[in-house]
Amino acid sequence: MANNKEKLFTDFKSTTTQEWLDKIQVDLKGADFEKKLVWRTNEGFKVKPFYRKEDLEGLTTTQALPGEFPFVRGNKKDNNEWYVRQDIEVEDPKAANAKALDILMKGIDSLGFHIPADMVSAENIETLLEGIAADAIELNFATCQCHTLELANILVAYYQKKGYDLTKLVGSINFDPMEKMLLKGKDTTALLQEACKLAKVLEILPNYRCFTVNAVTLNNAGAFIAQELGYALSWGNEWLNILTEQGVDPTLAAQKIKFNLGISSNYFMELAKFRAGRMLWAQIVKQYEPKTDEACKMIVNARTSEFNLTMFDAYVNLLRSQTETMSAALGGVHSIVVTPYDKAYETPDEFAERIARNQQLLLKEESHFDKVVDPAAGSYYIENLTSSIAKSAWDLFLKVEEEGGFQAALKANTVQTAINESGKARHLNIARRKEVLLGTNQYPNFTELAGEKRPVAKCAKCCEAGDETLTPLNMDRAASEFEALRLQTEESGKRPKAFMLTIGNLAMRQARAQFSCNFLACAGYQVIDNLGFPTVEEGVEAAKKAGADIIVLCSSDDEYAEYAIPAYKLVGDSALFIVAGAPACMEDLKAAGIENFIHVRVNVLDTLRDFNKKLGIC
Repeated sequence: MANNKEKLFTDFKSTTTQEWLDKIQVDLKGADFEKKLVWRTNEGFKVKPFYRKEDLEGLTTTQALPGEFPFVRGNKKDNNEWYVRQDIEVEDPKAANAKALDILMKGIDSLGFHIPADMVSAENIETLLEGIAADAIELNFATCQCHTLELANILVAYYQKKGYDLTKLVGSINFDPMEKMLLKGKDTTALLQEACKLAKVLEILPNYRCFTVNAVTLNNAGAFIAQELGYALSWGNEWLNILTEQGVDPTLAAQKIKFNLGISSNYFMELAKFRAGRMLWAQIVKQYEPKTDEACKMIVNARTSEFNLTMFDAYVNLLRSQTETMSAALGGVHSIVVTPYDKAYETPDEFAERIARNQQLLLKEESHFDKVVDPAAGSYYIENLTSSIAKSAWDLFLKVEEEGGFQAALKANTVQTAINESGKARHLNIARRKEVLLGTNQYPNFTELAGEKRPVAKCAKCCEAGDETLTPLNMDRAASEFEALRLQTEESGKRPKAFMLTIGNLAMRQARAQFSCNFLACAGYQVIDNLGFPTVEEGVEAAKKAGADIIVLCSSDDEYAEYAIPAYKLVGDSALFIVAGAPACMEDLKAAGIENFIHVRVNVLDTLRDFNKKLGIC
């Protein structure tokens, strides 16, 4: 038996793609294949419902090896290790040091310190790093852009004083005046003249990066995936242009650039984004003729998105950030920051920070994501996604370069306008439920109240350099409008009761009652479902007895012609009357005075705002 090498699969006939398509068409019963099963992404390309080996033909991504140019399969050959990073806001150096030492004992091996400008001093750095072995972990620093060079000099002097082997220190200093142009609308290009000086100061630290591409800002403003990547590449290329024009060697310039990219909840697309990003960045750097392919590696710190964080049903944020973390880990990034689930409405507490750390540690210690290099390699689907995202991002990169580069695009407001339009489109899709934000515009927690919770206001950066002459990004979270609506309801002191008048066809009334409960609970209304009523009269009587402010008629389309008008007349002015659905007799019902209908094609947000006005909540 041991020598039996019979190939059993030869007994089975191979199924062709056309045979699969023919079978699918039969199952669709005449429905259009393209409309029903082909996904049209925000990036402008189509995703098929299934992929086969033949779909790999012509793709260059499958020809690469881990750790080799163009690094599509990762920067490493033998493992998929990444740094587990947590950032600390430094309000007091001694307290920040104590916190750092504490979390270093809880799984963190990368620290990020944000230091206010007035705390940038040698004494404070000594206090901040007391007891921290800088050669055993990664250290990252950020401060006011005007003080970044000063901070770099202080750090180099500190490391030399402590006698560290400077070649073993890994970390970064965040220098990115271009981000402020996006966030605050300030032209800070004058600060870019410091780039050459900063490169020379940090040349002594070969594993320290300082010229940052903070494309995570685009992600948090609602950018599409390929859009974030395309602009990030142009952003990085702008740094290469600035540095080489200032006389910095291309190899040194490339090795000092770091990317901070966001991670949205689109699991496979985000995984593919990181693969595509490495491949494209390697090709860009190669054009500057660096001395080594090592300089072509894209070093990415990935951050879970803040755009999709919610204040209501906040624990759902854990589900979103977990899949996001998985995307980045499998995508082969350098480090990951998991945004604590409560950041949308408060300064993250100790519990939230602990959970955020453990989300990564579980992937390492229990799922062993750090052991396998590029597990997505060869996947028909992900390889095609990688190529499609790469093409979309590359097209955008070329467009920006043809228009003068990233800095010119910022000054012309084209980047801000494009991202704001994408964010606006996503907000509209969320309002219409074309994009689902679990717990916010779909399946909200029916009983939850905000209480003392309120959305955290955006805070200004410390640096005041530059004049406000540019268009800033709109950084409103995806849930912000629904949250404002729900808070409006709660703060009014009157929580409307929405009563489901279920009658007629059992399956249809239950389905529509469930739909209506989810719909109306998005505004914070109290929903009252029912098993069903034998007559309209009994249903209306029960609703009035319950003190209903809203009565929703839930039945089948055919039965609405019989039930709707009598129910509407019985309700009168005692409550807001709604029909769940869009029946064929809708025009007849409207002619009788019924004006409120809820169904899958309406704008949920606008409809609920209208209901609030009619209920006197404003």
